[in-house]
Amino acid sequence: MSGTALLSNISGIHSKQPFFVLNSEHFHTHLAPDNPEVSHFYSFKAGSSQESTIAIPDGCIDIMFDCDAGSPIGQVCGTRLEASATKFKPGHRYFGFRFVPGVLPDFLALSAQDLIDHEVNLAEVMTDYDFLLDQVMDSGSFSQQVVGVSQFLKSKPQRETTRLSDQIIAKIRQHKGNIQVQELERLSGYTSRTLQRIFKNDIGLTPKGFSRAIRCQCAVYDINHNDELVFSELAADLGFSDQSHFLKEFKKLVKATPQEYLNRVKQKTYLERIQCH
Repeated sequence: MSGTALLSNISGIHSKQPFFVLNSEHFHTHLAPDNPEVSHFYSFKAGSSQESTIAIPDGCIDIMFDCDAGSPIGQVCGTRLEASATKFKPGHRYFGFRFVPGVLPDFLALSAQDLIDHEVNLAEVMTDYDFLLDQVMDSGSFSQQVVGVSQFLKSKPQRETTRLSDQIIAKIRQHKGNIQVQELERLSGYTSRTLQRIFKNDIGLTPKGFSRAIRCQCAVYDINHNDELVFSELAADLGFSDQSHFLKEFKKLVKATPQEYLNRVKQKTYLERIQCH
């Protein structure tokens, strides 16, 4: 793949977990154009460090497998509300896929709210877990894993959400999370209380909480992909009243200031570490 095509492919992934990339020995990813419910597939070998990796809010649900031959295991992971630690076993290879923000697969026996800030053993909430695990473990390469799991996902229905929630998700993503509940009230014709109740039942988050996760991802995305970014302009673009408010919020959600995060991704040549397939 050419350098231009590679960057174009990576730029299509808006819901990244950057510290998974930075703390791995190698990181592979694959966009899922044939499955609109999936943001991307990924695979990485955890680095040798015993320290925890930081997971940041992304508004997404992940299904991830520790592909250890002796004791493979799958987990379903909900979005975080703030930056928090997650552990990977040094040297183990992981395979996962991330659903687009707001999508909850129908084959999981739990509610959207059950997953917020939680990781759940996949075997406990999925009837055909063993079949999916075999699809992952019997494949000899990342590309084969993607093909096998893609076929599995295409055979499964998406969990139905209300038309109202779909509209709110689309608006929040369109505005990079920079939209007020009052504006959503005006656009939908529903009261704030009704909006909150229906959306939280469908997504597990309030519209404000979902907006916060999307705004976090937009900030990270812009830092990753813009060499001449001015933080004050980024803060204004995302709707922060002043730069200090943006810095404080970013630190909560990413566990680093924007400058600290920028220094780290540039030091690690972040985009070059991602191998697209």
